[in-house]
Amino acid sequence: MNSNSRIQEMLKHLNKEQLEKLTAAIRNTKINVLLVGGTGVGKSSTINALFDMDTAKVGQGTKPETSQLESFEFDHIVIWDTPRFGDSEENDKRYKEAIVQKLNEKDKNGLALIDLVLLIIDGSSRDYSSAYTIIKDVVYPNLGETGKQRLLVGINQADLAMKGRHWNHETNQPEQALTDFLEEKVQSTRERIKADTGLDVEPIYYAAGYKDGDEEQHPYNLEKLLSHILEQLPEKKRFVFMSDVNDDKQNFSSNDGKEDYSKKIEETVEDSFWNTIKSTLSDLADMALNAVKEAAKEMITPENVKTVAKTLFSIFSKK
Repeated sequence: MNSNSRIQEMLKHLNKEQLEKLTAAIRNTKINVLLVGGTGVGKSSTINALFDMDTAKVGQGTKPETSQLESFEFDHIVIWDTPRFGDSEENDKRYKEAIVQKLNEKDKNGLALIDLVLLIIDGSSRDYSSAYTIIKDVVYPNLGETGKQRLLVGINQADLAMKGRHWNHETNQPEQALTDFLEEKVQSTRERIKADTGLDVEPIYYAAGYKDGDEEQHPYNLEKLLSHILEQLPEKKRFVFMSDVNDDKQNFSSNDGKEDYSKKIEETVEDSFWNTIKSTLSDLADMALNAVKEAAKEMITPENVKTVAKTLFSIFSKK
């Protein structure tokens, strides 16, 4: 039985009213991610690796004179980007004001609009002072009570951290010397952020990859980054997020192996889907709830978790 058939079988346990409630809950879910980082840190390549940019609609902030944030909107995810950070003091001032404005914006329910701030640092650079300034003076003071959950730091271009040395292009993995170097970067970045803000942040080093003519490098540690993104998002939004994730399996195949990130993503998405069902359909009988939960376990596996999320969106968006 394929994913679509299993989903349809699961839906048989729901009546028309319950289906309508679940449909509205899924269809109306939006995830807003604020992407912050200087020029050349690889924000665009990160977006390209994580998502299918062919389906994105490009927009801009509602107040161009004050908000210079460019937006990329997918079915459920809106990426707010700060372009050209570091070009000039005047532009940087406007971008900082735009970040503050966006971080303090509320959704229709009065909650913070931005679900996650992904701050990207250039792993090939030795100077993180501007990034620390952004975190300390701009991002942290405007995160509110959910600050710890809303900030994730990614150290991109891990392959270039030692000027390209000790990166094995055949295996698309760092050699031990580079791994040690990157772990030290993670440790020092964590300690500096803790000292500046008191936040316990776990930076993730990765390489977004690139394609230049016939030359191509697949991403590294992108699945780890994805698993941490999901963990930082509000629980009910996690499985919906997966409907917009890139289908290219090669983008997520090369990782540090410290954890089974596929399994971690599977469990996160399954729990999110189950809790969305449970909270949205609080009147659902225990027998039906158990049937739905068992169906979710069968449907959501590391191999098809993205397919299930996309299928769910397709089904509910048409109702």
